[in-house]
Amino acid sequence: MTAHHITAPTPAKGVRAAWKRAHAPVPGVPRWARFAAYAIPFTVLPSGVWRIMTVVFHVGDDGPHGAGQLPSWLPGPVYIVALSVLSELLAFTAVGLVAVWGEVLPRWIPLLGGRRVPPLAAVVPAALGATILTVLWTTAFVTSLSGLTIRGEQLPSDYPTQSMHGWELAFFNVTYAPLILWGPLLAAVCFAYWRRRATSTRRRDV
Repeated sequence: MTAHHITAPTPAKGVRAAWKRAHAPVPGVPRWARFAAYAIPFTVLPSGVWRIMTVVFHVGDDGPHGAGQLPSWLPGPVYIVALSVLSELLAFTAVGLVAVWGEVLPRWIPLLGGRRVPPLAAVVPAALGATILTVLWTTAFVTSLSGLTIRGEQLPSDYPTQSMHGWELAFFNVTYAPLILWGPLLAAVCFAYWRRRATSTRRRDV
């Protein structure tokens, strides 16, 4: 008689499975909306990598690291890494517009876990964020190409596009260019979310 051994799932596999279930698109999400939502974190990642490289590998040391605008108790490298991580986490929230946790709050959240997310609670912040991001990054790129800041002042000599040259300048431009897509992609995913949730609400009311 042959004994069959059942291999218990490893913790790593369990975490991966839970992650996949939590972030899988819910029924009714258009394929284009799913791709757009998953693409948003990747529009932010390159610029975060560039900022961290300025700390770790001292790329673009002639460029500003923001230390002059920070309080003395906050080191520039800590600010740069924290800004990069927070930006990526903020971009990742767009996945919630196509995943289960964007419609039903995770059960681990105290008091609110398991409750349905009101559509406007997601649509309003997403739409506002999409508008701000689109205006901000479009303006920043247009003014930067003109040699100006967003305020209309001349770019300082230590600004990356003014102080860097060669491959460092090209790398900076390539990593920051995708940020132009952040706002429009978020607006598209927000629209798909609103349309899907509005349709679902009407069906329940019928």
